[in-house]
Amino acid sequence: MNNKQTVITDEGLKRLESELEELKSVKRKEIAEKIKVALSFGDLSENSEYDEAKNEQAIIEGRIAEIENQLKNVRVLDESELNTQMIHIGSRVRVQDMSTNDEETYQIVGSTEADPLGGRISDESPVGRALLSHAPGDVVEVETPAGVVNYKILEILK
Repeated sequence: MNNKQTVITDEGLKRLESELEELKSVKRKEIAEKIKVALSFGDLSENSEYDEAKNEQAIIEGRIAEIENQLKNVRVLDESELNTQMIHIGSRVRVQDMSTNDEETYQIVGSTEADPLGGRISDESPVGRALLSHAPGDVVEVETPAGVVNYKILEILK
């Protein structure tokens, strides 16, 4: 497990805490019940229901441990620290792809909250990392898997 500090928005913290609560209170009980039912089928050597339930249990316990570890090393982003002069974690940024003129709006978030399809990109991703510490008007060159992309930062939104 890594122990680096995770920066997270207040909303992201609430999501993690509610996922943890769901896993501990609901999913654990469901798995325990599945295991109990599977055990009632008898012979464990040919009991695929039991094997499946135990695998599912291991996955859930792993996720619980992962979330608990993240929560130990979390720093909640203070929304009042956000400004519109420079991009940092938590910033919402409107950028323009210089080659296509397409405009995108991204929110730069910690890796635990990343949802690229939802416009939430990690500060550790190539685009997120490149945008950090820049200001409106800057043109940022980003090395992406698809090649080099130049983004003009149009504005930083609150």
